[in-house]
Amino acid sequence: MQHLTGKEVIVHTIETTYKGRFVELSEKELYLQAEDGWIVIPVEKIADIKEPE
Repeated sequence: MQHLTGKEVIVHTIETTYKGRFVELSEKELYLQAEDGWIVIPVEKIADIKEPE
């Protein structure tokens, strides 16, 4: 996933879908910069990460 750092991504979780710039991935959380602020997603909730088509 580190190859996506700095790129726009779509993150699908169990509950919802997020879109933003992939900033950082730690052992526990993924950090996205979205238009309206920061999004912090727990890693265990991530189902899929991909670049927009």
